[in-house]
Amino acid sequence: MATRIRLQRHGRKSYAFYSIVIADSRAPRDGKFIEKIGTYNPNTNPATVDLNFDAALAWVLKGAQPSDTVRNILSREGVYMKKHLLGGVTKGAFGEAEADAKFEAWKNNKQSGLAALKAKDDAAKQAEAKARMDAEKKINEDKAKALAEKKAAEEAAKAAAEAPATEAAPVEEAPATETAAE
Repeated sequence: MATRIRLQRHGRKSYAFYSIVIADSRAPRDGKFIEKIGTYNPNTNPATVDLNFDAALAWVLKGAQPSDTVRNILSREGVYMKKHLLGGVTKGAFGEAEADAKFEAWKNNKQSGLAALKAKDDAAKQAEAKARMDAEKKINEDKAKALAEKKAAEEAAKAAAEAPATEAAPVEEAPATETAAE
């Protein structure tokens, strides 16, 4: 029986979620399967993969053929790197301890690279948020300045409207007070 490692679709419309399964190559995509070895959620950034590493490695060593997407997932998770190193152990190129050390070094290098990418992405997001905040502060300052100018113009217009009335009233009162004083 030819076995395949492939994705089995779950989730709602426009929000797919996949199980990584071992199935007979003749079985339908969402049909009967032999074993579930993990999950894959492409909706997150980066995509979330929960994989039973040992089971995946065992099935790859048994000859199960993965689909293209699953091959990429297994490659990113290091299943194919471990298979390659185990092939070197089988051929006698190096010992199992050295293979484990090489795999751990590869894994740590990959993790540090991912951490660097995440840090760079976070820094870019923070810079973008700061730029948006600065732009918003500038817009608010411009609005406050325009509002202050508008209020000053209204106060000047109000003062100008009151000024002729106050100037006319003292002129009329001034002669009246002079006659009262005489």
